[in-house]
Amino acid sequence: MDEIKGPKDGILNKIAEVIAHFSREEQIAKQKTIENKLFEFANFIEAVTVFSYTGKAGEIPAENVIRRALELEKAVVLPVYPGPKNSVNLYRINEFSSDLVENDAGVLEPIPRKCKRTKPEEIDVALIPGLVFDDKGGRIGFGDGFYKKLITQLPETCRKISLAFEEQVVDQVNMDSRKHSVDIIITDKRVIYKI
Repeated sequence: MDEIKGPKDGILNKIAEVIAHFSREEQIAKQKTIENKLFEFANFIEAVTVFSYTGKAGEIPAENVIRRALELEKAVVLPVYPGPKNSVNLYRINEFSSDLVENDAGVLEPIPRKCKRTKPEEIDVALIPGLVFDDKGGRIGFGDGFYKKLITQLPETCRKISLAFEEQVVDQVNMDSRKHSVDIIITDKRVIYKI
C-alpha cells in the first residue's frame, strides 16, 4: 500500500474503510492464514510463555490464537488494562472460558484473583496489536500508550510480533521513537522483519 500522509485519524479511517470492504468470508480466510503462519513460526513454536491480547475493533482478533496456544500447553499471558498510573498488569490464564471477564470497554481480560501475576521479563513472544504498521516495525495503536510502555519493559530476547492484514501495512508510520516498534509483522501475504 502507498504511504499515507496526514494525521493519525486520516490514516486509521482510510485503513478501516479498506477493511470494511472485506466480505465476512474473506476476513475469516485472511485471519486463518495469518494465524497458521504464526503457529508455523519458529520463535512462536519455541516460546514457552506467550503474551497476547484479546482485541478491540480494528485489530486482528486473537481469541483463536489464545485457545490454540493453550491447547499446545503454552503459558498464555494477557493484560488487565490500566491499573494505577497506567501500570502494566499481566496475568497468566489457564482456561479461556473461565479465567476471562469483559471489562467496561468490552475487552476480555484476566480475572486477577483467578490468574497468576506475571512479569514482562518472563515473556518469550509478545503479540502486539495495532491498527497500522510499516516495514520498519512502526505501529499505530489506539493511543492509550499501554503497548508502548509494555514494549519497553519486555526483555531484549522477546520477539515482538504483530498480526495484520496486508492492507494495514503502509510505507511509513510517523513515530516519535523506534524504541516502541515491533520486530516482526505477519500478514496474510508475507512475514515482514524489521529493517
